[in-house]
Amino acid sequence: MASKRTFEIAYVGLKQGIHTFNYVVDDKFFAEKGNPDFANCQANIKLDLDKKSSFMLLKFEIGGKAEISCDRCGNPLSMDIWDEFNMLVKLLENPDEMNTQEEDPDVYYISRTESHLDVGNWIYEFVLLSFPLQKMCGDAEIGGPQCNKEVLEKLRTMEVKEALPNANQIWKGLEQFKKIKKDKK
Repeated sequence: MASKRTFEIAYVGLKQGIHTFNYVVDDKFFAEKGNPDFANCQANIKLDLDKKSSFMLLKFEIGGKAEISCDRCGNPLSMDIWDEFNMLVKLLENPDEMNTQEEDPDVYYISRTESHLDVGNWIYEFVLLSFPLQKMCGDAEIGGPQCNKEVLEKLRTMEVKEALPNANQIWKGLEQFKKIKKDKK
């Protein structure tokens, strides 16, 4: 397991103002946290921590590459990842109670007596959120050398079947309701 302390920031010793931290995470980091649906990930995280007297503003900038499976054809696809996330960390006396009551996921509470802030779980979540919902190559690349030609052909034949009249028999019984509606007019 990677050193857990790698992602801990000893913020007590930091002066007020902006402090920058850089992290690089790879497949080993993600395997320790859970099984992601990507491989060969190399993510660079730049964290700007703006320390104030009773709170901290954290800005995560995620960038990198990973290999995922294409949602369209299932073949491996190299994808760039990039996103930004902001967190507000407030220091107070009763953080557990406040964290259960807080509805905003971008606000987190810690005790004033804490000395370290662990950002490892946030990095994990933010990298996962940096992937698009649909993981496919662009329209111009469909059918290119990386696409699974057999799957694309099967998708085309399924589209043709749907386009044929009366191809989808599920809705066939609904035709009678159209006739009833016309007769009532």
